[in-house]
Amino acid sequence: MLKISGDFAFRGLVHQVSDEALWTLLDSGATTAYFGIDPTSDSLHVGNLLGIITLRRLQEAGHRPILLAGGGTGLIGDPGGKAGERPLLSIERLAANLEAIRAQLEGLLDLSPAAGEARGLLLDNSEWLCAYGFIDFLRDVGKHFTVNQMTAKESVRSRLERPDQGISYTEFSYMLLQAYDYLYLHDAYGCRVQLGGSDQWGNITMGLELIRKVRGSEAFALTYPLLLRADGTKYGKSESGAVWLDATKSSPYEMYQFFVRTPDDEVGRLLRYFTFLSHEEIEALDVEVVERPGHRRAQQALARAVCALVHGEAETERAIAASEALFSEEVAKLDEALLLEVFADAPSSRFARSCLDSDGFALVEALVSTGLVSSKTAARTAVAQGGVYVNNRRRSEPEARLGRDDLLVDRYVVLRRGRRDYHLLRFE
Repeated sequence: MLKISGDFAFRGLVHQVSDEALWTLLDSGATTAYFGIDPTSDSLHVGNLLGIITLRRLQEAGHRPILLAGGGTGLIGDPGGKAGERPLLSIERLAANLEAIRAQLEGLLDLSPAAGEARGLLLDNSEWLCAYGFIDFLRDVGKHFTVNQMTAKESVRSRLERPDQGISYTEFSYMLLQAYDYLYLHDAYGCRVQLGGSDQWGNITMGLELIRKVRGSEAFALTYPLLLRADGTKYGKSESGAVWLDATKSSPYEMYQFFVRTPDDEVGRLLRYFTFLSHEEIEALDVEVVERPGHRRAQQALARAVCALVHGEAETERAIAASEALFSEEVAKLDEALLLEVFADAPSSRFARSCLDSDGFALVEALVSTGLVSSKTAARTAVAQGGVYVNNRRRSEPEARLGRDDLLVDRYVVLRRGRRDYHLLRFE
């Protein structure tokens, strides 16, 4: 059986570890580990997904996972990774966010009794943090840390070095709350491992120190590399272009397309992070990227795996069918909602339905009207050379006309010139 230490090393999931003894703990018996998220939105995003999948890897190895939703710490805001103060959310907003993401969390870990001792838990730290008296908290937790220690943490120091921003006492206190979370989970559930992104190292090690000072026990920290875009920005929910796990915010098709567009030099890393493919399967896909990059098998495997994990097999197959229809005559089989989603970024034009009456709408006229070509002469040339498609079917007759039998779902025609120049015609 593959050991966690070897699997995590292969997948590049180890950025920092508090003590190498962690691997003996994880490889030799069952323990409890947790990962936390602050519900600052009503949906998780792919940036959160890496931590949850890492937690799931531990569960599949027999460990008990705790996914901690920060209903309490979310009221404060983590200063890490931000140049300025986060807007404070109301208790009501956070409660609504927690409710909205609960179903997403339940689909990513095994929370059923059938999991036995490895049954996952979903907890909310507002249950203990919001009930803790301020004076008691200062006496029980605050006294164990110096301001010197706290200001030395990167998340705080980077803000202090910007006098135009600074940091409020509210966000400055965040690390103490997170440290207490770890102590609480250690006492109540025997938790000995906390996972997080590398930017959480300072907060996590505060928890280790608190457990050591208060209980005299050894706990561990494990961070994985930050999930960054090619431009160095985080895959975060506050960044533009985020991909959400909520299908109403980012559809399965959008998620599939996001991952299938992964550049060749990134796909191997994401296959290791986000999929449960074996080492041999991933290495075979690495070879595919080098030897047959145009086939994009690695990207397709990545997109399929992530989409199925989040949205299920049925929605994934639907997303794949839509992706394949983009360049094939299968576009005619899409329903209206999926058709509009596939061509959401394509320009569109509206025409009177009567244009299709009698002899129909001249293809050359349609090409010029949509701006796919600059003139009727250029349109006739493009058609004659085989570079024009109606519903992804090549039309090579310059005098061809569009009729009602060309309509998709009785309203649309997909006009394409060349490989990627699309235009959606709407007849109303």
